[in-house]
Amino acid sequence: MKGSLRVGRVFGVPLRMHWSVPLLAVLFAYGLGRQTLPAWAPGQPDAVYTVASAVGALLLMGSVLLHEAAHAAAARWKRISVDDVTLWALGGVTRMDSPTTAAAAFVVAVSGPLASLAVGGAALGAGIGLHGLTGWPVPAAVLVWLGWMNLLLGVFNLLPAAPLDGGRVVQAALWWRTGDRDRAERAAGRSGQVMGVLLMILGWVSVLRGMTGGLWLLVIGLFITVVAGAERQRAVLRTALRGVRMADAMSTPVVTGADWLTVRAFIDEVAAGHGHSAVPLVDFEGRPSGVVETARLAAVPEARRDELRVRDVATPLSRCALAAPDDLVSESLDKLRPGAGGRFLVVDAGRLVGIVTAKDIARLMRRHTLRGPGSR
Repeated sequence: MKGSLRVGRVFGVPLRMHWSVPLLAVLFAYGLGRQTLPAWAPGQPDAVYTVASAVGALLLMGSVLLHEAAHAAAARWKRISVDDVTLWALGGVTRMDSPTTAAAAFVVAVSGPLASLAVGGAALGAGIGLHGLTGWPVPAAVLVWLGWMNLLLGVFNLLPAAPLDGGRVVQAALWWRTGDRDRAERAAGRSGQVMGVLLMILGWVSVLRGMTGGLWLLVIGLFITVVAGAERQRAVLRTALRGVRMADAMSTPVVTGADWLTVRAFIDEVAAGHGHSAVPLVDFEGRPSGVVETARLAAVPEARRDELRVRDVATPLSRCALAAPDDLVSESLDKLRPGAGGRFLVVDAGRLVGIVTAKDIARLMRRHTLRGPGSR
């Protein structure tokens, strides 16, 4: 996710934090210190409210991290590769490979809400018990607030709408019942779109009634609607491409350029003669070494174009999406990661034999639409 920094590891998985997380923590701390604590534990000095609200906000961010860590731990337990965990303003995102079975998908989906519900119940019980045993109002109030927030987080995530965890649970159940993963994903995406619209309507009505919290519902509803629509479209795409190999989808022959050329020579000899937005590179032995985007070439200052090699401004092969000619397009798309430019280099025996771009995928989709969903 753009705008995020790596801050550590959790269960052996890289942990990243978006710039919006500190802002969210400040907003929660402000609401807790200015409104909740003075109402639940009145008569305390402002310094007490400030410190307690900061601690409460940090505990809440830790709870969100635990929610995502539960997803990551469950995925690794089911032998699913996990790329990283990112915290951001709307919660967290755990990037991982797609589950291969409905049972694994269910376990991964339900693990996060269960962790939040467990933390919520424990914090709520601890707050009530602490107040009964010691009478300390502020620490008890922070724990009770933390408990309710985690219970709300757990219940909200169980709503039957993708991309929420509840939508993943529904998807896993439909996948198990029908045996059709793509059909299950389309249904979960449809429910997510409906739920997102309902949340936006509820948020808008709340705003009209003077409740500022409705703005948050509007943002969440819009996010759910957009992501659910994208996931539904991805399922439609995977259905259309079912059984299609990379060799059937790729464009060939591929225009390539030598990676040892200077930027100026590459522009004059290769890029200027073609209308491609990106050009694969090959090394001295003719093996692929990366991809350079023409926009990156144009951004190189004029004074440096004779000293920089094109490989210095290219995306290295290690960050490119690679596939073999016999790989299925649908399975390859599931493994596509951000930063790969939305294209695949098709490599056979160490040699570049083709390239699959978004235009190639769109061409296959048009062919599928014209022939009908049942044909190949």
